Amino acid sequence: MADTRRQPSPRRAEALAGTLLALPAFILMWLMLLGPAVAVGLLSLTDWNFGEPRIHFAGLDNYHEMWGDRVFWISLRNTVVYVGVSVPATVLLGLIAAIAIESVGPKGGLRGFYRAAYFLPVASTLLAMALVWEFMFHPSVGFVNQAFRAVGLPTADWLQNPDTALMALAAIGVWQNLGLAMVLFMAGLKSIPTDLYEALAMDGADGAWERFRRVTWPMLGPALVFVVAITAIRSFQVFDTVQVLTEGGPLKSTEVLLFTMVQQGFTFLRSAYGAAITMVFLLLTLSITLAQTMILDRRAHYG
Repeated sequence: MADTRRQPSPRRAEALAGTLLALPAFILMWLMLLGPAVAVGLLSLTDWNFGEPRIHFAGLDNYHEMWGDRVFWISLRNTVVYVGVSVPATVLLGLIAAIAIESVGPKGGLRGFYRAAYFLPVASTLLAMALVWEFMFHPSVGFVNQAFRAVGLPTADWLQNPDTALMALAAIGVWQNLGLAMVLFMAGLKSIPTDLYEALAMDGADGAWERFRRVTWPMLGPALVFVVAITAIRSFQVFDTVQVLTEGGPLKSTEVLLFTMVQQGFTFLRSAYGAAITMVFLLLTLSITLAQTMILDRRAHYG
């Protein structure tokens, strides 16, 4: 007798196989990312402080306290300013560096050196390099003030002046992320078909600006979306330089959200309130990154 059992369709079998193959990655992602995020969200709805034996449900009390917390709003403003300065500067300088290195040509002897030099800050330990930057920003013997004096510009105590401390940290952030932006833009430049430049030359528009405006910039759309998203995320996560160089000062002019969260959760042991700040930090980072990606993705050309 013939087997009359219904065999699964090829499409259903393919979907089942794909689900089984993706299951380990999904479980790992839940354990490492989604699970902790849900746990932090639930913790933010309690009044638990580290070390207390019991946890009581507090609803939105922590978020209500945060709404009236002056330090939280200062740290939020500082974070937005830091990201607003460091991200555009990193993207612009990374693009300039990538184009400059690519223009050297494949036979340029210093091409590999330039790549390594620009990418070195990404691979270096920022805590160790922060000590170097602390010396560079020294008000009397630091390289920055020495260079400013040499060209007749005014000097400052960069890390101890409330008006300049945050911008000094933003400059360090640009220095740290510049190499990564450069490498990503170089990958985007290499993916541009050379026949587009040849077609442009045949039309009589072979100038450097015309090549950039009509071919390079439009074709770099996908790379630009990725660079902006990655740079924004890394900028939101600034903490090391704040902790080592300023500790949020002077007068809380460099206190950012991540620093406030660590202080509340680990220094003051206010775990639930720190979790509430963490949730705001995660939602802010996610929303701004998605907004940037959606806006830039509409203008990106995917060949």
